[in-house]
Amino acid sequence: MNETVIDGWGDASEVAEKLAGSWSFNRVIEGQGTMQGVAIVTPSDKGGLAYREQGNLKLLNGTELQAEREYIFSKSDRGFEVFFNENPPRLFHDISLSATVGGDLSGSAVHLCNLDNYQSTYNFLPDGRFVVRHVVSGPRKGYTMTTTYTRVARRSGPTAQR
Repeated sequence: MNETVIDGWGDASEVAEKLAGSWSFNRVIEGQGTMQGVAIVTPSDKGGLAYREQGNLKLLNGTELQAEREYIFSKSDRGFEVFFNENPPRLFHDISLSATVGGDLSGSAVHLCNLDNYQSTYNFLPDGRFVVRHVVSGPRKGYTMTTTYTRVARRSGPTAQR
């Protein structure tokens, strides 16, 4: 068995393709708030995947906001790259995945944004969920944000045609 094959996700090179679809997510921003929403990942006209999330952000001070974010995912031999949806796209992370002792497919990356440092991990779980964790530190930012994604089941039958 290939050491980077995980049930539900396949080989590390297949993960980007398997992200396509709809995902519900729950995000915890430690010490600041939570967010629940939906992320839609669709094939883009440039051969990658367009990621768009929308959700309800609830801050600890009681403020509630609608929030959204977009990225571009591109397949690589050992995982994927994540770009900010800008023109031209700017690299956020290059994730190289490998199997962990616990059965996950996992990768990490570091991104320097001015003087703030993002240390990020991506864990693809055998049950089909995935978790993204960003630990952000620097002179302007300091928080840990953990997001758990669960695939939204596709509807079947006559109601799916509406």
